[in-house]
Amino acid sequence: MLDFSVTFFITVINLLVLFFLLRAFLFKPVRKFIEDRNRKIRDDINRAEKDSWDAKKLLEQYEQKLAGAEADAEALIGAAREQALEEAEKIREAGKAEAERITAAARAQAENERRAALALFRAEAAVLVAQAAGRLLKRELAGEEQLRFAREALEELE
Repeated sequence: MLDFSVTFFITVINLLVLFFLLRAFLFKPVRKFIEDRNRKIRDDINRAEKDSWDAKKLLEQYEQKLAGAEADAEALIGAAREQALEEAEKIREAGKAEAERITAAARAQAENERRAALALFRAEAAVLVAQAAGRLLKRELAGEEQLRFAREALEELE
């Protein structure tokens, strides 16, 4: 029986030595590796969640900026439309003023031409009246007398 107890005791000591050796060289590094791996995975998950949250915040900021840019663009387009309408109105008014100026100039020219035609008519009428008067008097009138008769005849016509 002694043999059994010594063998048992040596086997127990061998198991204990093997356990401590495995614990020192295998279990601790494996456990450390697993803990490091778990910590790295947790850190990656936390970093991914933080990045996701940051991305959502950036997306919200960009959407707000986009909405602001759209509002600014609408305001600019509205201002450009108003300015274009104002410019069109100014051009329309300038055209109207130019048309009125041209019309006034045409009226003035027509009035001047009417006066010139009337003066020509008066001059021709004076000559005709002088000739008619000369025929009635059966004589030719001198230049000064002809003009005097023409003036008198025109004054009577007016």
